[in-house]
Amino acid sequence: MPPGGRIGYKRAMSRFASILLCSVSLLARAEEPALPAPLAPWFAPPAEFANDPGNFRSPLRFENGDLVRTGADWAKRREEIRSTWMGLLGEWPPLLTEPVVEILESVKQENFTRHRVRFLWTPTQKTTGYLLIPDKATESRRPAVLTVYYEPETSAGMGKENRDFACQLAKRGFVTLSIGTTEASDAKEYSLYWPSIEDATVQPLSMLAYAAANAWHVLASRPEVDPERIGVTGHSFGGKWSMFASCLFDRFACAAWSDPGIVFDTRPSVNYWEPWYLGYHPKPWRERGVPSESNPARGLYPELLAEGRDLHELHALMAPRPFLVSGGSEDSPSRWKALNHSIAVNRILGFENRVAMHNRPDHAPNPESNEVIYGFFEHFLKP
Repeated sequence: MPPGGRIGYKRAMSRFASILLCSVSLLARAEEPALPAPLAPWFAPPAEFANDPGNFRSPLRFENGDLVRTGADWAKRREEIRSTWMGLLGEWPPLLTEPVVEILESVKQENFTRHRVRFLWTPTQKTTGYLLIPDKATESRRPAVLTVYYEPETSAGMGKENRDFACQLAKRGFVTLSIGTTEASDAKEYSLYWPSIEDATVQPLSMLAYAAANAWHVLASRPEVDPERIGVTGHSFGGKWSMFASCLFDRFACAAWSDPGIVFDTRPSVNYWEPWYLGYHPKPWRERGVPSESNPARGLYPELLAEGRDLHELHALMAPRPFLVSGGSEDSPSRWKALNHSIAVNRILGFENRVAMHNRPDHAPNPESNEVIYGFFEHFLKP
């Protein structure tokens, strides 16, 4: 990163630290509503994993070895974690904070209207997605949820069942925006590459998070939306995307990640080593699959492993914002070992019930797991 860019990051991180301390102070004075009975079981690890930190390095320890003991300490440590990761992932272009949104088509649905929209999600590239606005949404500002996936149609209700998050949340009164990487997915490149796929300076998964941050501004600019109550969710590829988006951009009020693989692993679907995630290198790309001696990982991913870093450090950036892991085959209950670190950070800040995981046996979402996701957003985003 150039010196000017790092100075810019330090200034930004100071802003993040002051915002965090202010937010924690305000939240600590507010009475925490009790968890609804259907949600409550998912906010505590099973006894076998309770207080088990696994082999993960504690995010409550500074790089120099000092321990975080207070909220003020955490604000500094949070700045250190985010600055380090953003330096590794690559500097984002400036955020697009004044979006211009074209409405291409509007279709009335059951109790909402589905608008096909187009807007810039990078400084040079437009995307097409679906903005779903409930009936009578102008009567008061609503909570909103951004949904992300391989393409925007599925979440908007025009694809596989049990992945129609935007559609189902719109029926429940949320404004939703569904986006996806249609063209890149068709080309089997899946992600976003800045400034070009030939010479990307930002890891593609981080660039997806940047695009989600710009989509947040699209939702926040809507007169129907309360900017303080915008969440993000996605499944699988979208789970990775929504996780990085919510961890790296703190304007998302909460997040639900469906079976992304929340920490590094060698399971084939927990494939952060691929060049469209955290293992970017110029084409020709390595052969797809689990890294091996004959087909090693390249780019940033092996460097992260060598430094002993894992994604639980990013999870910690959510505190005190709530998040839910909707775990399937890739995120089993043993992932609580990583989540226990976020619980510990929240306790330093004076918060409980901010970290949750629901589990199902299969990778695919099902009606039960989706009801937990919808209940999570209703609890944390609705007044």
